[in-house]
Amino acid sequence: MDRHLVLFARQPRLGRVKTRLARDVGAVAAWAFHRRMVSEVTRTLRDPRWRCWLAVTPDPAVRAHPWPRGWAVIAQGGGDLGARMARPLDRLPPGPVVVIGSDVPRITRAHIADAFRLLGDHDAVFGPAEDGGFWLVGIRRRPRVPPRLYAGVRWSRPDTLADALRGLDGHRVGFVATLSDVDEGADLRAVFLRP
Repeated sequence: MDRHLVLFARQPRLGRVKTRLARDVGAVAAWAFHRRMVSEVTRTLRDPRWRCWLAVTPDPAVRAHPWPRGWAVIAQGGGDLGARMARPLDRLPPGPVVVIGSDVPRITRAHIADAFRLLGDHDAVFGPAEDGGFWLVGIRRRPRVPPRLYAGVRWSRPDTLADALRGLDGHRVGFVATLSDVDEGADLRAVFLRP
């Protein structure tokens, strides 16, 4: 079975990406940050130890945008974030799946390798974010995907990770490093000013 890394990204269109960040730093700066992060993350995390998938939105962007090479491009599809993150679990070939966002500047291959290692004996793995959410979720998918995954999760809140963990009661859950994702201007300043 293959290991599958799925990077979620939005087509980099001015005014349509990182809208919360744009309120603090402006649409052009948010757009530039998003473009830079998609480029850096796809370059940094490409690795022969896992298959690389780029799940994009909106769906027509699969063919309408020049995405980085070496990543199979798939559509996220509709629904809330939970529905879109659950879709690769149903559609990708057998093997564990790790899903990440494109707004985590300090992410490394070692973080991804650690997540897949933990999925060897855990049903799920999370990368907690400093804001109470998570920047990574991995699901073993054997014997099946946990049926209540993402049930009742309130997205983009300080208790998002806690909500996700409630849906995994009775499952073995592991954790990789806590990192910062960039949602707002304060996050951007904290990440790039931190040594």
